[in-house]
Amino acid sequence: MTTVDHSPTAGRLRPWTDSGQDLAAILEAFDSDDMAAQAGEPLGTEAAARRWVAQWIGPGNQGAVAFAIDVAGRAVGHVMAGAIDRRHDTAWVSYWVAPEARGTGLASRATAGLAEHCFGSLGLFRLELAYRVNNPGSAGVARNAGFRIEGLERAKLRYLDEHGNAVRYDVQTCARLRSDGPALVPPLPRAPAGAA
Repeated sequence: MTTVDHSPTAGRLRPWTDSGQDLAAILEAFDSDDMAAQAGEPLGTEAAARRWVAQWIGPGNQGAVAFAIDVAGRAVGHVMAGAIDRRHDTAWVSYWVAPEARGTGLASRATAGLAEHCFGSLGLFRLELAYRVNNPGSAGVARNAGFRIEGLERAKLRYLDEHGNAVRYDVQTCARLRSDGPALVPPLPRAPAGAA
C-alpha cells in the first residue's frame, strides 16, 4: 500500500489521463470492497478501467467536469460535477478517495476546489450531493467542503451486504450555493492548463 502525504499543502486537482499510472490507480482503488460496488461495472481489468476513465477525458462531455486528486504525481481519488444544467446553473457532485488517502482531508479539499471551479470558471450557482447516512466519512467531506444538509431520502439506495443480501440505505441530501461563502477547509488547487 502506498502512503499519502498528509500535509495541508499536498495535492492538486488535475485532468484524468489514460496513462498506465492512472489506470493502475483506478484498479487499485476499486479493488477495495467498499469501492467495488460504486462503479457501473466491475473495475477489475485494464479494459474496464480504460472505459471508466474514457468518460472523463473525451472532448465531447459537456455535462460533466472531473478531476483526479493527485498527490506527488499519483491519482489517489476522484471528484466530479455531473448532470450540469446550464438553464438552472446546477450540478451534482460526487467524490471518492482510495483507502490509503482516507482521513487525510484530501476529499474535503478536493470537493472544495471543485466547488470553486464550478462557481468560478463554470458560472454555476447550486451544487448538490448526497451520501448514505451510515457513511460518516462522506458526511464530513460534505460538511468541510461547505455543503449544508437539506433533507433525507428514505431507503433510496440498495447495495448487497457481505452475505449477498440486498440492503436499503437512507441518503442525506446536501447543497452548496455560490452565495454560501467559503468552505471550512482550504480548496485543493487545480493544476495549470495542459498539466497532467
